Amino acid sequence: MFFPEGRIRVHLYGRPCDMRKSYDGLSALTRHELGCDPLDGSLYVYVNRRGTQVKCLYCDRSGFCVWAKRLESGRFIGDWRAVRTMEFDWMQFKLLLEGLEVRRVRRRYSLPAQCRKSL
Repeated sequence: MFFPEGRIRVHLYGRPCDMRKSYDGLSALTRHELGCDPLDGSLYVYVNRRGTQVKCLYCDRSGFCVWAKRLESGRFIGDWRAVRTMEFDWMQFKLLLEGLEVRRVRRRYSLPAQCRKSL
């Protein structure tokens, strides 16, 4: 799988997926649930209910490709309530595959007025 990293779009399906699906099932899910064309060259990522398996569907010039990854320990997604269907970039996709969640982090304290002026 060789992609130009700046140009690839990755779509995460925001609900648990049945990992028994293959080419036809995942492409139908992409068309009907995500409302996207699976032939557009984007990556479509599906995760199982426990968050331990991920499948990726994409189409190169010759046909559909599906690859999967299963974790022996840990989870790709810790809490399904926080997950939604979304598009993200290549770097976030690589972090997801490594098991790192990207979240917005809030400061635990407020900055003094003098520091805020300098920002």
